[in-house]
Amino acid sequence: MGTTRRWRMNEQIELLSIGDATLDVFLTPSESETLCSIDTKECLICFSYGDKIPVKNIDYSVGGNAANNVVGTKRLGVNSALVLTLGDDLVGNQIVEKLKSENVDMTYTVSQPSTTSNYSMVINYGGERTIFVYHAPRSYEFPVSLPKVPWVYLTSMGESFQPFYNHILEWFGKNPEVKVAFNPGSYQLRAKREIIEPILKKTHILYVNRQEAEKIAGFGDSMGKEKELLRAVSRLGPKIPVITDGGSGSYAFDGVKFYKANTMPVDAYERTGAGDAYGSGFLAALIQGRNLREAMVWGTINSASVIGYVGGQKGLLRQDQLDEWLAMATSSGVKVEEF
Repeated sequence: MGTTRRWRMNEQIELLSIGDATLDVFLTPSESETLCSIDTKECLICFSYGDKIPVKNIDYSVGGNAANNVVGTKRLGVNSALVLTLGDDLVGNQIVEKLKSENVDMTYTVSQPSTTSNYSMVINYGGERTIFVYHAPRSYEFPVSLPKVPWVYLTSMGESFQPFYNHILEWFGKNPEVKVAFNPGSYQLRAKREIIEPILKKTHILYVNRQEAEKIAGFGDSMGKEKELLRAVSRLGPKIPVITDGGSGSYAFDGVKFYKANTMPVDAYERTGAGDAYGSGFLAALIQGRNLREAMVWGTINSASVIGYVGGQKGLLRQDQLDEWLAMATSSGVKVEEF
């Protein structure tokens, strides 16, 4: 049997991003047709059965919430490390090489022998994406020792996430000073409440979209009831719930005041990773001493940049781009206001 591989660096870590990574292939078909039902707003991409469909463009990108977060925060000046379990295959090797090229600390990334890695195929059409996702069956390895760090970003994992979450809760108990940013994935949102509740109680910042917030809080239709929704989520434990709502902007609650940020008026080329970009921009700002209003603006401009490119990482902003994008945000009317 092979042995688990690890990659090591020796710098002071400010943030541990914990979750999954994938290799994504993006296809832009040249011949397709959408069928939309006006009543339900449901749209379908249709292809002729049995045909060969010409593709205009093909792109490859590393994705996954944790991988997008670690690259996004790293580019914005945070020394970030990735806690990740990969398969021992070509896909896993490609993921590692791409993240190493971004100078991500891979000390706590492991490669399990005789296993495969996550892979996705993304159909890009009309500025939106339809994703075929392969979650490789795996048991997530909890590192033998993790460093004491100021921040942890905990995000989506596959179906077998619960044992790892049990370990991380135990580690949080031993390191109560660690601040937790939590971005649950689909398996976490579908899990029994008693599995996620302890994480929510430990959470400093919760990142969810409107539909996810409604599900977590057991809330009905929240349109026009954003304050009530933020309060409901906050009662579950998060000190700062942050709700993204696509083109409508984002909302946040610090326990006293409610804030709303609008979006930048930019055209979306491809929306993969927009939420992750918002989260990494927001978190990088806070880690570097910015206030909540500034963090919402950093999240907004990072998301606006990402949707101009294919994939969740190519458009992630770098430190030397911040001033230019902040100036564009101001000139285009991006504001964070109390509501």
